Amino acid sequence: MNTADPIELTANTLIDSSLWQINTLETIALLLIALASLLCLYRLLFGPTTPDRVISADTLSVIATVMLGILAGLFQSVLYLDVAVIYGILSFVGIIALARAIEGDHS
Repeated sequence: MNTADPIELTANTLIDSSLWQINTLETIALLLIALASLLCLYRLLFGPTTPDRVISADTLSVIATVMLGILAGLFQSVLYLDVAVIYGILSFVGIIALARAIEGDHS
């Protein structure tokens, strides 16, 4: 590859890249986040009540926002932080609208 060309991101360069070198504590944290996601997904699908499902949807949106922040750190790009902020705001508004729709008009 010519040195004037932009860096090509192939599978080999991504695997060999230092971006993916994380320590044991970070690996454990990512595994715990994955476990939390699976538990929330289970509650979303099989929750006994509707409020349980709303809370699990909210928790999944928070986990997705955290994962976008982690991606920002791994890729060293602030673009993912902008996306995480916008996603967090939109998911908050969506969950509030969903909770109000489920609650109904009690006024």
